[in-house]
Amino acid sequence: VEPVATPNAPPVAGPYSPAVRAGDWLVLAGQVGLDPAAGRLAEGGTGDEARQALANITTVLSDCGASWGDVAKVSIFLTDIADFPVVNEAYGAAVGDHRPARSTVQVAALPAGARVEIEVWAHKHTPLGLYGTLGSLAVPDPNRFGGTVELCPADGGWQAMPTSHG
Repeated sequence: VEPVATPNAPPVAGPYSPAVRAGDWLVLAGQVGLDPAAGRLAEGGTGDEARQALANITTVLSDCGASWGDVAKVSIFLTDIADFPVVNEAYGAAVGDHRPARSTVQVAALPAGARVEIEVWAHKHTPLGLYGTLGSLAVPDPNRFGGTVELCPADGGWQAMPTSHG
């Protein structure tokens, strides 16, 4: 599991990453309706907080090279379940026709007095399964393997291995 650089994400309020990559999965920390420009929760109520939280998620997804179309699971936490319709309206506008799995639960309290917090899991394949930065990589002629290779960790470096597909 590796943290993902998220230069445009709202500042974090503790010792955690806004997003981490675990294989092809992107796991985003929960976002409240913090307006990064103002440094406080969006004003106007739960709907405005939800729209800001969703905008924050859009920013973090973008920083990770993903979009709402890559989102597989959404968890929504509300301090008052009666706010479900207004949050659902904001959510529908954000995700469009995409329909990830979703859970919504009521909680006693959220950070900074927020009324809503939203977290997502996205599935975004990274070509060749490479995560992080490689200084240099030498790949032998893939044609000697029948045309398709996969890079696998080996002896502190990488080794090209033939694949059974492609």
